[in-house]
Amino acid sequence: MLQLITSRKEEAQLVAKRRSKKRHSGRKWVVGILAIIVIFLGVYVGHHFYRIWNQQRIEQEAREKDRRAKQLFIQQVAPEAQAMQNTYHVYASITIAQAILESQWGTSKLASQYHNLFGIKGTGPNSQLMTTKEYVNGKWIVIKGRFRVYDSWSDSIKDHTRLMLNGTDTNQQNYDKVVHATSYQEAAQGLQDSGYATDPDYAQKLISVIKTYKLYNYDK
Repeated sequence: MLQLITSRKEEAQLVAKRRSKKRHSGRKWVVGILAIIVIFLGVYVGHHFYRIWNQQRIEQEAREKDRRAKQLFIQQVAPEAQAMQNTYHVYASITIAQAILESQWGTSKLASQYHNLFGIKGTGPNSQLMTTKEYVNGKWIVIKGRFRVYDSWSDSIKDHTRLMLNGTDTNQQNYDKVVHATSYQEAAQGLQDSGYATDPDYAQKLISVIKTYKLYNYDK
């Protein structure tokens, strides 16, 4: 009888051990699955933040490259613009701002291939047929015209100054408001009033560029 009781106790202990092992094994599986989920989420979140960081880095590098290119352009045209101002009283800030707007920071085909920074038109062998946009009757249209070709940007700036001083073939005083202006704001408005560009916001765009890049410092 005692032996039977002992045998049953041992059997119960074995059953209990098996159940304990099953529960322990089940917990291990749960822990393993949770660990895999945590690792997966960690990798996903890490990759997500890396992509954001990398995109921000690329955008920052692009902005910095653009900033350096613009600063280089200003440094390239500023000396001649200042020389023209010192001799002929055409604001350097106006000349630089016009060069920026008209040539798209020196990247337009007219500026990069033919050194024409200001969209000055011409005739004869020293001109090139190009397409351009003009504001006519309340809307922008594309037209073809002949534009002067120069050997350098410095030559283009000199010719721009001559245009301000000598005016057009039909009106030699056309740009007197620009030459005799007492501020770059007045000169910008003088250019618009004289019909230099067809853009109705031309003066404000010039003034905005001058303020944004502190081009008024080149007038000193």
